[in-house]
Amino acid sequence: MILLIIFIVTAINYADRATLSIAGSAVAKELQLDAVHMGYIFSAFGWSYLAMQIPGGWLLDRFGSKKVYAYSIFFWSLFTFLQGFVDWVPLVWAPVTLFALRFMLGFSEAPSFPANARITAAWFPTKERGTASAIFNSAQYFSLAIFSPFLGWLTYQWGWEHVFLSMGLIGFVLTIIWVKFIHNPTDHPSVTPEEVAYISQGGAVVDMDHKKEDAKKDAPKWGYVKQLLTNRMMLGIFLGQYFINTITWFFLTWFPIYLVQEKGMSILKVGMVAAIPALYGFAGGVLGGVFSDALLKRGYSLTVARKVPIIFGMLLATSIILCNYTDSNTLVVALMALAFFGKGFGALGWPVISDTAPKEIIGLCGGVFNVFGNVASIVTPLVIGYLVKELHSFNSALLFVGISALMAMLCYLLVVGEIKRMELKKN
Repeated sequence: MILLIIFIVTAINYADRATLSIAGSAVAKELQLDAVHMGYIFSAFGWSYLAMQIPGGWLLDRFGSKKVYAYSIFFWSLFTFLQGFVDWVPLVWAPVTLFALRFMLGFSEAPSFPANARITAAWFPTKERGTASAIFNSAQYFSLAIFSPFLGWLTYQWGWEHVFLSMGLIGFVLTIIWVKFIHNPTDHPSVTPEEVAYISQGGAVVDMDHKKEDAKKDAPKWGYVKQLLTNRMMLGIFLGQYFINTITWFFLTWFPIYLVQEKGMSILKVGMVAAIPALYGFAGGVLGGVFSDALLKRGYSLTVARKVPIIFGMLLATSIILCNYTDSNTLVVALMALAFFGKGFGALGWPVISDTAPKEIIGLCGGVFNVFGNVASIVTPLVIGYLVKELHSFNSALLFVGISALMAMLCYLLVVGEIKRMELKKN
């Protein structure tokens, strides 16, 4: 039940990020925005999302996952909802208003994935954590598969404003569900002492949100961040996530616009077509985690079990470059599906963080990890925006994404080394 709720919340989280990409062509036309303008507005989310990662991780460690996440869901839903009223603003101010609301959306969503990592670390033993993490992480692909057709239809039938209004209302309902059903393992009314013992003995940090008062006063120190950044294994994991997220942010921002502008598809057709790579990404995301845990259960080391799917998945993701060498829309969609399947299969960064983060600062470590990963949410929309405007095609943009997949693979091959839980040096 906990995993199902995290999955649903993450799916809505990503749908809210993707609203502008689905409605983007209609928004750009009405507000008279070019590719660079859209690149900046797409990147607004990333600036605040990145800036709030470490504070968000600290808030999670200080106040607990349930409370911080509840506020997060409510406010990101509010800022999504308000984007539906941008056309009420005078045209000259509309782009600035949209940028500001996207900025606040990123601010509000910042604690979400570090919280997912904390909840997974609290509820799942090590041998089940790869599958659990892969399932909640695969919600991003499921989200695009389910919501792309729905949001595309809304844009076509009712106008782009209804995309934001609908997703905001869904988020308000989700806030109530979260508060009612999410609990710490030792507080959940349906959990038996035997289950708590099982997951605890298997490596779950079941008392994560039940620290003593003196421990709460001893908030995570900035020296801990320095230790994370000077640890070769952690630095390789952080850099790898940046390159993996570049692929994600292409699909979240420019992919639907690529299909409209480069391939001449209608917005209604794009909503359906965009769902195909997302479905393959979802399948890859689940299979990658299951395959990783299967390797663990067969006696392979944690290092082998995590690295093999990551390296294989990123190799498949480089197939996105082949889209530059065909004029067939069918083949383009097939290659995109293969690339997104590979990205999903290899996107095991969050289970790796659950495996390696120091027990005292899992939320903070998740925040630092997400800082690196979501530099891509700023860089990717901007770089692609400039490449498309200056070169008048998406060819170099797809090359940029494919090389990022290759770099992610090299991070895990050459930098990370053995995967194990990092121990903090106490002052």
